[in-house]
Amino acid sequence: MRNWIKGLTMGAAAAAAIATAAWAADFPDRPIGVAVSYGAGGATDFQARIVTMVAGNEEYFGQPMYIVNKPGAGGRVGWNWFANEADADGYMMSAYNVPHFIAQSIKGGVSYSADSFEPVANWGADPAVIVVGNDSEFNTIGDMVDFAKENPGKVTLSGAGLFVGHHIAALQLEKETGAKFAYIPTKGGGAAAMKAVIAGDVMGGINNLSDAFRAREAGNVKILAVADLERNQEFLPDVPTLMEAGYDVDDASVNFRGLMVKKGTPQEVIDKLAAKAPEMFANDRVTKRMKAGGSPVRIMSREEVQAMWKKRQESLKELLAGL
Repeated sequence: MRNWIKGLTMGAAAAAAIATAAWAADFPDRPIGVAVSYGAGGATDFQARIVTMVAGNEEYFGQPMYIVNKPGAGGRVGWNWFANEADADGYMMSAYNVPHFIAQSIKGGVSYSADSFEPVANWGADPAVIVVGNDSEFNTIGDMVDFAKENPGKVTLSGAGLFVGHHIAALQLEKETGAKFAYIPTKGGGAAAMKAVIAGDVMGGINNLSDAFRAREAGNVKILAVADLERNQEFLPDVPTLMEAGYDVDDASVNFRGLMVKKGTPQEVIDKLAAKAPEMFANDRVTKRMKAGGSPVRIMSREEVQAMWKKRQESLKELLAGL
């Protein structure tokens, strides 16, 4: 009797595996959603729409990808939704932002971690930059830091949320300089944070290079410094790094962006997505549109992203413990 039941169980498992493999072989047979945890118009939304615009081409997925915005609480709303309510079938992916979701999971108060998701591929790496309005009295990062030292808490800086790359850069700058800034997380992500700078609601902001580049091209802001190890020669060759300006602030806040699926998604589906997504990101139409929008491209495979997530998890634990 026991052997008979065991045989039935093994048979059912084998049948389920065969059915899953057959289903995965047809994947995708309908459009694929991509949840973006920030509002429309911000850098993540802007870039996600570009990198997925050729998904329907037969050489990639043969099905279009559409964006679903789930903004709020610096990305927490969207990633909580994705971790708890989305189906693990590959038909709803999510854009990820690192260090954002990893830092948030380390600080707590969310129902996700790096173990909740499976990376597919990375499309970009967007450094944090310090910006002020075009009419600001600050012309260098040194001007801002000196004023903040003399006037603790008076320099207001907008950013896309708590424990996102913008906030991490602000914390690092405070720790390095001893100055006190008033970091103000805005609703609506990077787009809203940039609008606050342009409107004069804050004295400055920490934002994405891509958002800041477009705002500077429009004549709305000055960019004082980049929080990275080297200058961005492609888009901001004239803007120094914080390190060049004399502040020991590294690249911990650089915003890596890519696609991920929910843990539990069939491996065959993950493999299909991971094989084609980097090719899709490298499409000429995509890279030209990204460059025109001031969006740095950095394509990474699933395996490279897994290694990056692990490295960031370790470094952020150390960094956030110190902050």
